[in-house]
Amino acid sequence: MPYWRLSGFYFFYFAALGVLVPYWGLYLKSLGFSALQIGQLMAIPMVTKFVAPFVWGWLGDHLGYRMAIVRLGALLTSIIFVSVFWLQGFWELGLAMVLFSFFWNAVLPQFEAVVLCYLGDDITRYAQIRLWGSVGFIATVLVLGLLVDLQGPAAVLPVLFSIYGVIWFTSLLIADPTQKPHPVEQPGIISVLLKPSVMAFLVACFLLQAGHGVYYGFYSIYMEELGYSKTVIGQLWALGVIAEVIVFIFMHRLLKTMGARNVLMLSLLLAALRWYLIGHFNDSLVILFFAQTLHAATFGTFHAAAIHLVHHYFTGRHQGRGQALYSSLSFGFGGALGTVLSGYLWEDAGATVVFNISIAVSLLALIIVWRWVVNDLNLPRQTIPSGDM
Repeated sequence: MPYWRLSGFYFFYFAALGVLVPYWGLYLKSLGFSALQIGQLMAIPMVTKFVAPFVWGWLGDHLGYRMAIVRLGALLTSIIFVSVFWLQGFWELGLAMVLFSFFWNAVLPQFEAVVLCYLGDDITRYAQIRLWGSVGFIATVLVLGLLVDLQGPAAVLPVLFSIYGVIWFTSLLIADPTQKPHPVEQPGIISVLLKPSVMAFLVACFLLQAGHGVYYGFYSIYMEELGYSKTVIGQLWALGVIAEVIVFIFMHRLLKTMGARNVLMLSLLLAALRWYLIGHFNDSLVILFFAQTLHAATFGTFHAAAIHLVHHYFTGRHQGRGQALYSSLSFGFGGALGTVLSGYLWEDAGATVVFNISIAVSLLALIIVWRWVVNDLNLPRQTIPSGDM
């Protein structure tokens, strides 16, 4: 298994998110956009994430050349992003974001399917590869926070363009894995989706990310309005992902000990606690730092358990579309809806109300997982991978 090449791709992919998620909203604010406009623009990559993975997932499942799709998506993202250096109006910038994010969202679901194919039955090792993405996010957030303090939000543009180029180059170093033949009589994907446990799982993923909408769209703006510097804001983002890295290291043991369903429920409970602390104790930097450590649960443990369930539910020729569904419904539709609604409510209702809605959404997802998601999965035993570890 090409451990370091797979890990390196994750490192740079999430380094790009380390630019987009914390600092893109600040860049949009520097262009003079309102909270509503920022919410709409920040939702664009999430909307395209709802549409694009279905197209690319279908192609990946039927053609089998997933890394070719990854390379094409990364290359076209880099080329189209060049236009953002000159576009500053709402509609033209929005169109550019639609185009480059459509191809950008071709990348991760197909790459996840490639990684899972390399892992085979050793799925519990996923978190130990994925954690390098978190390391890339941390490094970018910390360095860029200092750079934005010195040069302003426009510094995000050359940094993001450079990272997109490196992602494309890294994709050239990874080959498609040898795949096992798909079962000839495998039932259609609709029969999988109609299972109550699968439907409940996907709804819970949607709700979790809808609750994250205010965080991804407005957390940096929220902290800036409270008077915190860009450096402190970057440190807060980085702390959350550091906690995520730590939990990824031990995730395979946690899954074996607790089971995927229990990990999901604990993650959702801690998500509700996190939004409560951020929304109600914004004057305490100590509490805000503690709330950021809960990112280990609201993203880290939840995502690792969710990937495990996707791998369990969607097998054979359904694997690419299963990854696409998970990504589309949660990070795409859920994240977009949460971000847009946050933009509508931010100025009129206030930050506390928006975070209270996130609390309610997280608790609803917890009830759904408790009531309908399967109890256990008989997780495979961990093995030691071969190759360039």
